[in-house]
Amino acid sequence: MPVKLALAPLALAAVLAAGCGGGGGSSSSSPSPTDWADDLCSAITTWSTSVKEAGESLKNGSLSSGDLKQTTSEIKSATNEFADDLRGLGKPDTDAGQEAKDAIDQLAAQIKEDVANLQSAVNDAVGSGTKGAVTAASSIATSLSTMSTQTASAASKLQQADAKGELEQGFRDAPACKKLQQQGS
Repeated sequence: MPVKLALAPLALAAVLAAGCGGGGGSSSSSPSPTDWADDLCSAITTWSTSVKEAGESLKNGSLSSGDLKQTTSEIKSATNEFADDLRGLGKPDTDAGQEAKDAIDQLAAQIKEDVANLQSAVNDAVGSGTKGAVTAASSIATSLSTMSTQTASAASKLQQADAKGELEQGFRDAPACKKLQQQGS
């Protein structure tokens, strides 16, 4: 279970990066598809790195209540920042810009709810000794898996909305997305 915790954010990031693609665009008050994709991939990379680092103690088999609380707190902080970053992306300058924004805003709301549920589950389980620690670690892994599924769903919505391929090209052109795809490979 702890190994899954460390790998889940990377899988999540790879799913989103592979699931979308990238595109150019005109400059206006909305970011170009490439700039929007770059900001999204940067946010995913930052979040993924933070969650992976937070889970290192669990990966090493440390299931003390202090470690679980610390890990949960770090994941919560990173995920709240990630959700804020997602909301801050705005609407890309594409025909499907509003749909892309809506999909990402929905993802932000979902992961904020997931992390609140995670915090509650870990708090409930931590005081129950070894069995509680295993339950808490399982809750962490399950929450990250749920976030991965939700991200894949958001990626699918982005693909469906992107009939002209503008976002797809933006993801291909965005430097942060290229790095993200290399990390996920």
